[in-house]
Amino acid sequence: MSAGMKKMILLPFLCIMLSHMAAGQECSNQCLCPSTPPQCPPGVSLVLDGCGCCRVCAKQMGELCTEKDLCDPHKGLYCDFGAPINRRIGVCTAREGATCVFGGTMYKSGETFQSSCKYQCTCLDGAVGCVPLCAMDVRLPSPDCPMPRRVKVSGKCCEEWECDSPIRQSFLGSALASYREEETYGPDLSMMRENCLVQTTEWSACSKTCGLGVSTRVTNDNRECRLEKQTRLCMVRPCESQLEQSIRKGKKCIRTPRLSKPMKFEISGCTTTKSYRPKFCGVCLDGRCCTPHRTTTLPMEFKCPDGQFMKKHMMFIKSCACHHNCPGENDIFESMYYKKMMGDMA
Repeated sequence: MSAGMKKMILLPFLCIMLSHMAAGQECSNQCLCPSTPPQCPPGVSLVLDGCGCCRVCAKQMGELCTEKDLCDPHKGLYCDFGAPINRRIGVCTAREGATCVFGGTMYKSGETFQSSCKYQCTCLDGAVGCVPLCAMDVRLPSPDCPMPRRVKVSGKCCEEWECDSPIRQSFLGSALASYREEETYGPDLSMMRENCLVQTTEWSACSKTCGLGVSTRVTNDNRECRLEKQTRLCMVRPCESQLEQSIRKGKKCIRTPRLSKPMKFEISGCTTTKSYRPKFCGVCLDGRCCTPHRTTTLPMEFKCPDGQFMKKHMMFIKSCACHHNCPGENDIFESMYYKKMMGDMA
């Protein structure tokens, strides 16, 4: 059979499939949503569908889209339907924006790529943001695994946990032994509860040096004495803030400035119900960088455009420290330059 004949046979089938797909994506009068929202892959936004009905994983660059299945708005994507009369099926396309250069390669705005097997990155109007593909969990010592440590496994990209047996077996020695990036505050024998030695890691550094990011920690401070990962929002400083202009004459740094006017925080289109005047970490003129030193964690309530409310915990800065232990230029994965954030057990 010739190639032309194959195309003539396949074309009608393709048209029928696309027609059925478009019909299935039309909005109905009733919302039939799953009991739990879908788990989206790393870097894919969870958004409200075009019918204003259910939360779905946003379509990505080059994927088919409809008026119901929306393209990822946080990556500047839109559904290109081609001809104006065709409003049924389109392709997710990036809006015009600045390109990104990463590792000697140029990427279009809205394009997603893997910088390595450990990170997936997205170019958005000249800026590159990355999310880890490997698990970032922290494992605390336990009786069955007193000395946990991450090891490189042959043929695998991500490191895996391995349990070493200590030379000496003792309850306190087992609890104290740890090989991990985040140090614990314990064990504190005063926190000893029935069959549970409470341990909590320090909060990790904020995932972004400006704008809204996340910070995590691990604790077993719960009724089940079960390890759980806790997350809080954080903002070291607003992006595009002209903090250098606030440095007093004769000074080299502005360490912990506070906003002059109240502001509201925003995440995925949802805005805090209250206004805040938070402190931020400032900047220096002599090459030093300023990072959080003392912080506290407070609950916040957000209101979304669809009328729903959600509660998140947020890091609030008490004081910052300015130092020379700064990350290298374009080192977007470097977070060890942060000083330890002390005095925050909330």
